[in-house]
Amino acid sequence: MPLAERIEQLLAMEGPLSIVEAGDPVLRQPAEPFDGQLQPALLARFVEALRVTMHAAPGVGLAAPQVGVPLRIAVIEDPAPVPEEVRLARGRVPQPFRVLVNPSYEPVGAARAGFFEGCLSVPGWQAVVARPTRVRLTGSDEHGRALDEVFTGWPARIVQHETDHLDGVLYVDRAELRSLSANGTVAGRWAQPTPEAAARELGFELPD
Repeated sequence: MPLAERIEQLLAMEGPLSIVEAGDPVLRQPAEPFDGQLQPALLARFVEALRVTMHAAPGVGLAAPQVGVPLRIAVIEDPAPVPEEVRLARGRVPQPFRVLVNPSYEPVGAARAGFFEGCLSVPGWQAVVARPTRVRLTGSDEHGRALDEVFTGWPARIVQHETDHLDGVLYVDRAELRSLSANGTVAGRWAQPTPEAAARELGFELPD
């Protein structure tokens, strides 16, 4: 079935789209570059469906493969409703709604930081992932306008996580597996601004 037709079928259902969970092959295959496979009106409807689904989950990013569509398109948005100490420790600042089309990233500098991450496609779990703290993201937006921007702190983590999805990579591939924790355990035991206590007690290392 042509991709546009499959997306029309998805959009025919009311409400948020279903999120694909780990184990589905679509999450493990590099997504197809977007090159006009969808007409502008259908692309706009698909982007809106991604936005609605991301908000409903709720999450701060969603990639097209997570709803079963193997296209290099993702959306991000983070109101960052966190305490000041968390904002300072994680560099978590508000990020407006953005559409990323054919994104790719490269580190800027050598600095890395490790924090707990979760994923809508791996429900119920979180793990610490060490990532570059600054990345240069290139690609375009949904209107074809070029994107070439440096992201820092938590926004850099979000765009890396979502771009990884488009390469068939899940956060658990990059995680410190000794840190793997149920959501309830993270909330009840590892909710500090940094995962230093978790690293000490669970026996894994954080970047210097």
